[in-house]
Amino acid sequence: MALLESGEMYLETIYILLKERSDVRAIDIGEYMGFSKPSVSRALGLLKESGYVSTDNSGYISLTESGRQIAEKIYERHTLLTDMFVSLGVDEKTASADACRIEHVISDATFSALKKHFGQKK
Repeated sequence: MALLESGEMYLETIYILLKERSDVRAIDIGEYMGFSKPSVSRALGLLKESGYVSTDNSGYISLTESGRQIAEKIYERHTLLTDMFVSLGVDEKTASADACRIEHVISDATFSALKKHFGQKK
């Protein structure tokens, strides 16, 4: 089953939160994304069914191996695209917002080419 953009956003958020702290709960995700508890619960249920996240008995959320791989891919795209746009003179807020939209639709081939090109320029 293909993961939708919203699912990728949730995985990326969980990944970011786990980089900042050791424990992540649904309420943390909702606060970070600005979503209601029912929206987060529904999304987490779908991600659990698809095998991207798991929760323990205390409600702490973790990424499965496949969830972590997707989250890292999206996070890498977001950070690299943001950095590229900032280096072109775009303000940080706009660069991040644009990167957030592009990270979900850019092909692997195009992103690899951008990564190679940008890496050579650094």
